[in-house]
Amino acid sequence: MVDYHAANQSYQYGPSSGSNGAGGGGSMGDYMAQEDDWDRDLLLDPAWEKQQRKTFTAWCNSHLRKAGTQIENIDEDFRDGLKLMLLLEVISGERLPKPERGKMRVHKINNVNKALDFIASKGVKLVSIGAEEIVDGNAKMTLGMIWTIILRFAIQDISVEETSAKEGLLLWCQRKTAPYKNVNVQNFHISWKDGLAFNALIHRHRPELIEYDKLRKDDPVTNLNNAFEVAEKYLDIPKMLDAEDIVGTLRPDEKAIMTYVSCFYHAFSGAQKAETAANRICKVLAVNQENEHLMEDYERLASDLLEWIRRTIPWLEDRVPQKTIQEMQQKLEDFRDYRRVHKPPKVQEKCQLEINFNTLQTKLRLSNRPAFMPSEGRMVSDINNGWQHLEQAEKGYEEWLLNEIRRLERLDHLAEKFRQKASIHEAWTDGKEVMLKHRDYETATLSDIKALIRKHEAFESDLAAHQDRVEQIAAIAQELNELDYYDSHNVNTRCQKICDQWDALGSLTHSRREALEKTEKQLETIDQLHLEYAKRAAPFNNWMESAMEDLQDMFIVHTIEEIEGLISAHDQFKSTLPDADREREAILAIHKEAQRIAESNHIKLSGSNPYTTVTPQIINSKWEKVQQLVPKRDHALLEEQSKQQSNEHLRRQFASQANIVGPWIQTKMEEIGRISIEMNGTLEDQLSHLKQYERSIVDYKPNLDLLEQQHQLIQEALIFDNKHTNYTMEHIRVGWEQLLTTIARTINEVENQILTRDAKGISQEQMQEFRASFNHFDKDHGGALGPEEFKACLISLGYDVENDRQGDAEFNRIMSVVDPNHSGLVTFQAFIDFMSRETTDTDTADQVIASFKVLAGDKNFITAEELRRELPPDQAEYCIARMAPYQGPDAVPGALDYKSFSTALYGESDL
Repeated sequence: MVDYHAANQSYQYGPSSGSNGAGGGGSMGDYMAQEDDWDRDLLLDPAWEKQQRKTFTAWCNSHLRKAGTQIENIDEDFRDGLKLMLLLEVISGERLPKPERGKMRVHKINNVNKALDFIASKGVKLVSIGAEEIVDGNAKMTLGMIWTIILRFAIQDISVEETSAKEGLLLWCQRKTAPYKNVNVQNFHISWKDGLAFNALIHRHRPELIEYDKLRKDDPVTNLNNAFEVAEKYLDIPKMLDAEDIVGTLRPDEKAIMTYVSCFYHAFSGAQKAETAANRICKVLAVNQENEHLMEDYERLASDLLEWIRRTIPWLEDRVPQKTIQEMQQKLEDFRDYRRVHKPPKVQEKCQLEINFNTLQTKLRLSNRPAFMPSEGRMVSDINNGWQHLEQAEKGYEEWLLNEIRRLERLDHLAEKFRQKASIHEAWTDGKEVMLKHRDYETATLSDIKALIRKHEAFESDLAAHQDRVEQIAAIAQELNELDYYDSHNVNTRCQKICDQWDALGSLTHSRREALEKTEKQLETIDQLHLEYAKRAAPFNNWMESAMEDLQDMFIVHTIEEIEGLISAHDQFKSTLPDADREREAILAIHKEAQRIAESNHIKLSGSNPYTTVTPQIINSKWEKVQQLVPKRDHALLEEQSKQQSNEHLRRQFASQANIVGPWIQTKMEEIGRISIEMNGTLEDQLSHLKQYERSIVDYKPNLDLLEQQHQLIQEALIFDNKHTNYTMEHIRVGWEQLLTTIARTINEVENQILTRDAKGISQEQMQEFRASFNHFDKDHGGALGPEEFKACLISLGYDVENDRQGDAEFNRIMSVVDPNHSGLVTFQAFIDFMSRETTDTDTADQVIASFKVLAGDKNFITAEELRRELPPDQAEYCIARMAPYQGPDAVPGALDYKSFSTALYGESDL
């Protein structure tokens, strides 16, 4: 065996001759564990195997030529391990153990094992790759081993914007090719098939080598050959693939493309300093642009929300009552639409507005920008004040609507009752004045006079019986006036007419009695049977009229107990009907007896009973009417009983659901409060846990929707009370809105903590230590520290803020930072911001000025052409639009002042 060290002793290489030094293996284990998923089975695809053989062979020869040698067959030339060890020494810049000189299989295996051990010492995990497979010329294992070496020494240490290896290389390609049309690098296979991406990389760094505008997307072979030939001729990048290999496959081999592209990266790595400076500026400008967008969004959302509140509050404060139930019910329906349709999106907008405001302020603090101050009248406090006014107006509006509906319902019932009783009374009084004014007693006989006296006594009895109805009519009219009935004028006019007529009837009755009593001494004959009939028929007739009136009387109830009371009273009334029927038979028997006596004694009666107008026919007719009204009353009461039973079912159904949802919301509020204090695990774990918790809350929404549906049924049934639960729908809605707002705010706090941690570079252990210190001194678990609690916390962290003049001055300085509004409380977010400023570094205006100076070639100004060349188009134009012309003595036409622009980004002057 030939000692390749002796054969190539003229080749000298040090630590810098390879693409990566030995120091790069510290984190290689984790990364290579992720890259172990290279699919060896895909190597069985002949097209991919061909591409990998060609690319890997060219890559190996690009390094072996530094040692004056090369390989021809990748799976044959590494079998003895000599060139494999030489390749590792070239790319790593380190010496490997001396190879064995023998040509036996065992010597080859030992050499290959030395190479594999060296690879493993760099933190690379070799899966299923053994020295025997390499010595036996196993193509799949040999290609896998070379790919592992390429990953470790050519790709792993590539780092772009905090991403590394494959992701970093892909991001580098995307950044470099972004300004070029028809180029969209999303992967390491299809995105490179048309050859434009290779040409764009070369043109971006060496524009004189490529005429990019003359390339056509529909000619991939020409594009690829052009890029490969230019790279080989001018960039010292060997041709690793043929254009036909790439174009002729549906999906080029990803590993071959990555290997080829990594050579371009290392060839252009000299331009990294300018790129780093551009990246810093892009980062700063991106933060500034994003903050401006957030400010504009906040102003727009705040203006829209305040305008909606301004329009809605007058509508909710309108307390002008309507005249009819239908008009008030329409108002109630409009209010329900407002609660169901219009308000919920505004609740979400308000919550999102607060979250956006907090996020914006956090990002401004993290980027050392001044705090955002909204336009006058659009502060979060202004929105909260407007929302509180809206809630107050809304709270009283629904209660007023329901009270008005109850009042109008009561008024309609009373008005109908007034009209019914007034009509009955007016029908009864019709003709009574004429009858009382009639002077028939002047020409009557003695018997007629006595009949007239008895008749008048019966009328007085009837008149007295109607006294209660007149008093009821007056009482109903008075109640309608007190309840502000809209037609009170007509009611009062009709009531006054009835009362005046009643007084006149009383006066006329008294006058007629005096006239009859003057002639009473002349009257002797009296028909006792007619008198008895009249006396018994009149009360019975009044009883039947009252019964008919009661049976036709309207009723309104709200509970099952009230309807059962009416049913009980009706049953009691029905139990009196047999006695009433016997009384009717007795009255009719009196009339028949009078007829029999008159006939038996040949007495000629002058028609009807002289003492009463209530004939047997009237009694029988009214009795039949009573008999017909009883079953109708039964039916009406049973229907109302069914309705009240249905209402009771709705009450119990709503109460059952509300007694579950209400305590659930209270429990979740308490749990969120406990979670926000404990905050166990990493911030990402806490955020994930909170979002899972939020999803579980949102998943509970169907229960609230079910309760809303049940509440809608209760409202439609005009049910106003529910003794089965203490929860109202308003309580549930408010609790639900508070629950959603609380979990959203808690999630936002954790997200802001993550932003702070990532932006400031705070480790998880530091964040947990800050949280533990904060919670230890937050004795009341209120989420904020008072001044004394905060001082104790600072002392525990090593700050010198003891009670002396110097310590008090230092503590007052710190308090002005963490509590600029002098609220007397230090929140955890303010505590984290303070600790992050104390322990980490951030971008400053001086750093941005230094970065611009790099792009400007150490000049005190920069030109628009330089900005467009070094920065992405949108951020280059952003700078050009905002940079003032440079006024220094060395100014040239088109010079821009990047120093004033940089200081303005951090609030040190105005743009």
